[in-house]
Amino acid sequence: MFVLMVVVFVLGYIAIALEHPLKIDKAASALLIGTITWALYVFGGVDILSSGVSTAWNEFALANPDKDTVDGMMKFIVHDEVLHHLSEIAAILFFLLGAMTIVEIVDQHQGFKIITDKIKTTNKVKLLWILSILTFFMSATLDNLTTTIVLVALIRKLIDDQKDRWFFASMVVLAANAGGAWSPIGDVTTIMLWIGGQVTTLNIIGHVIMPSLVTMLAPLVIVSFWLKGDITRPQINDDHRKEYTTHKEQLFILCLGVCALLFVPVFKTVTHLPPYLGMLFGLGVMWVVTEIMHRNKGKEYKSRLNVTAILKKVDVPTVLFFLGILSAVASMQSAGHLDILASWLDSNIHNVYGINLIIGVLSAIVDNVPLVAAAMGMYDIAGPETAGYVADFMQDGVFWKFLAYCAGTGGSILIIGSAAGVAAMGMEKIDFIWYLKKISLLALIGYLAGAAAFYLQVTYIL
Repeated sequence: MFVLMVVVFVLGYIAIALEHPLKIDKAASALLIGTITWALYVFGGVDILSSGVSTAWNEFALANPDKDTVDGMMKFIVHDEVLHHLSEIAAILFFLLGAMTIVEIVDQHQGFKIITDKIKTTNKVKLLWILSILTFFMSATLDNLTTTIVLVALIRKLIDDQKDRWFFASMVVLAANAGGAWSPIGDVTTIMLWIGGQVTTLNIIGHVIMPSLVTMLAPLVIVSFWLKGDITRPQINDDHRKEYTTHKEQLFILCLGVCALLFVPVFKTVTHLPPYLGMLFGLGVMWVVTEIMHRNKGKEYKSRLNVTAILKKVDVPTVLFFLGILSAVASMQSAGHLDILASWLDSNIHNVYGINLIIGVLSAIVDNVPLVAAAMGMYDIAGPETAGYVADFMQDGVFWKFLAYCAGTGGSILIIGSAAGVAAMGMEKIDFIWYLKKISLLALIGYLAGAAAFYLQVTYIL
């Protein structure tokens, strides 16, 4: 069953990649592998846990020796592990739902029109640079997932051609992941390392911002040489031409939406509660405000601007796709597949740069969160008196900072390798194979260029 779980994951991954030829929505494939891998884990649970490969079970059994029985193993999987991972997945999904709804509220109130009206250029290269730089710094302030959702919604208002939208949305994913890697609140994995004490705020910013910038700039420079022509703006139909809100209302809702998103990291810092609660708080505020704004307006306004109606426009298949993928990865993390991988890297590579480069590439296939969690579990934070290889594991050591960079940016190599990529893929229905052909090499070049910049910075500058 242990090996069969991997086989099912790989087959499901192939089905997701071949979504368009198979004509089967990727969300369906993701849900299947998410449920089948857990079922296989349960059926082979006793043998899998008895083998000792699962760190989660080993720690649980050590703390609860009386439950080291067949019945205890089943309860561990069905109750402890399922509920534990469900809580983590639910936090991501509610965060995603809240962010997508806030963006949709701003969109329906034509708040993005204020921004798109300011962007006059139709030149592809100029527009790409503007959006990429905007994304890079926004994702450090918000996070890469929220920023991607906002920018993809913006791209829809700027670009009519589907393939052009795919390309710009994909480049936004690269910029969002690069921008999120150097900020303590820009990416889930960086947040994990920051909260865990492996890195501190000023050090992660100071040492990772330059490699992250190189990661974004390298693909941009390459693309600038061959990207030609102008984008075509979408044609505005009669329904959109009709003004449902005044300019002041559009500006107010845009500012309110931005403030709601910016409030999330502040909420987390002040309360230490999960970010999704801050996102839901922002959504609740916007809901109340819009209800008050439109309570005296007619049915035509309410049917378009009411949050209840707007919720129907939220892309639910994208949320279900997230659920399936994260569930599948969670089952393999619990069963010990990722623990075996982390141990193999440590024993065979034994080099902080090599280990992290491989983790970054693997994060394009498997979610970067469990990979970083496995690395954090394997290595303790070394003391200040250590030297040599072990010194790289001190707080703000080379290993942890390079891990933040690699795990944050490596996921860009494949469209489903990061939360930002999955969101863009779901919102714009980006084809996996198209991304592999058009973007993956650019992302890999950027990833390696940034890694080289990090190495040169550590070796010769800092």
